[in-house]
Amino acid sequence: MCAAARMHPDEPVVDAALVRRLLSAQFPEWVGLPVTPVGSAGTDNAMFRLGPELAVRLPRVEWSAGDVRREHQWLPRLAPRLPLPVPAPVAVGRPAAGYPWEWSVLRWLDGVNPAVGALAAPDALARDLAGFVNALRAADPAGGPAGHRSLPLASRDGATRAAIAQLAGAIDTVAATALWDKALRLPEYQGPPTWMHGDLTPGNLLVSRTGRLAAVIDFALMGVGDPTADLIAAWNLLPAAARPTFRAALHADDAMWARGRAWAFSIALVTIPYYRHTDPALTSNARHVVREVLADRSV
Repeated sequence: MCAAARMHPDEPVVDAALVRRLLSAQFPEWVGLPVTPVGSAGTDNAMFRLGPELAVRLPRVEWSAGDVRREHQWLPRLAPRLPLPVPAPVAVGRPAAGYPWEWSVLRWLDGVNPAVGALAAPDALARDLAGFVNALRAADPAGGPAGHRSLPLASRDGATRAAIAQLAGAIDTVAATALWDKALRLPEYQGPPTWMHGDLTPGNLLVSRTGRLAAVIDFALMGVGDPTADLIAAWNLLPAAARPTFRAALHADDAMWARGRAWAFSIALVTIPYYRHTDPALTSNARHVVREVLADRSV
């Protein structure tokens, strides 16, 4: 069975054969289960289904390797406070068989990623997603790790401007720069630190056949701090007509909404040049975000 497509320089080869070797050495009770690659737009981890009830998740790159322990420590504490299923860690694997990092075994969650532009129930999905974010924000943040994306927008200035320059001829760089300049003048978040998911993208959401939110996955960027980045789903997933529903349910004022849009814009801009040759699905969504943000500058 072929390896997961490689997306980073020096990324280790991760395939079903490696998963079987790791299981054989560390979790022989699961060796007889079928191992099937899971196609996704994920960039930091490779996912394999293990039998009918489990999944194996292996970091692709060093910067995500430390997130295995973060998820295993905090998801079981947060899960009872959340209205939807989230990954349930089962075991942590050790580096072995030429693979350099810890890896996870988790419970399999059913559902499919939402299809951007073809959502069955966009307003209901917006309410579901806002309900999940509100529940996450309401969870006790004491002792939680700092969120990877809980930093001020200014921390992304260099990477965002470099990406805009790389995209000359592909996007309206004058409009993009003007929007980013305006975003950097927004007031910073002044509220209390709260839990955040950090990466609410279509690839990290599962919906049911009716289009309702069924589960939220991939908490690698989870943490405590400024939760503004969890608004990015308004532009990477929801159509313009459903955004007011999402915003109202989150009680986002003008400044927070504009910061959330700037987060979505910056992430998308940086994504396109880095992944355009390795992850077509993710790059397509990033281009979609750039178009949506440039068309949505009323606030």
